[in-house]
Amino acid sequence: RRASSTRALCLSFENWHIFKMGIDLEAGGRNKKTAREAPKSENVYLALLVKLYRFLVRRTESEFNKVVLKRLFMSKTNRPPLSVSKLASFLKGKEDKLAVVVGTVTDDVRMYEVPKMRICALRFTETARARITKAGGECLTFDQLALERPTGKDCLLLRGRKTSREACKHFGLAPGVPHSHSKPYVRAKGRKFEKARGKRKSRGYKA
Repeated sequence: RRASSTRALCLSFENWHIFKMGIDLEAGGRNKKTAREAPKSENVYLALLVKLYRFLVRRTESEFNKVVLKRLFMSKTNRPPLSVSKLASFLKGKEDKLAVVVGTVTDDVRMYEVPKMRICALRFTETARARITKAGGECLTFDQLALERPTGKDCLLLRGRKTSREACKHFGLAPGVPHSHSKPYVRAKGRKFEKARGKRKSRGYKA
């Protein structure tokens, strides 16, 4: 019995090159694509916009439509909001253009007068919409944009800063380390919270 098992083992070593590792086709096989090809959201209105812009990408040779479709697939952190004040600065000297934001347009209380602007966005906050329309501007949806400018002619495609969100302020070198500008996770900014050694000259040293 031992001899037969040894012979079988030798045969398996002789023919090891015949056996190859297979590919798990159910798990995707050799496909290493990670970019989204559809939105993860189950929002029916977003799905209709995707359907519309898939059609426009197919029927027009517009790069604008390709970028809009790609941005419709993105997650919320990759669709950062843009304020009315930023839009106004981007549109300075380009008043004839139509601003397009694949995301939310928000209000900015620091801006006293909102200029007349035509903006297309996925969503407008209530106050932003009210201030834009009061100034004689217009808030468009993407289906209205597709009818008016199917190729994106004279459109200014904009987006906000991805690193503006609160979470990004805590990234980087640890707080307190030399040359670090990271914001610490502290309950309060009072005397008792992270104000001892390394934070004051009277407590050892100040970094």
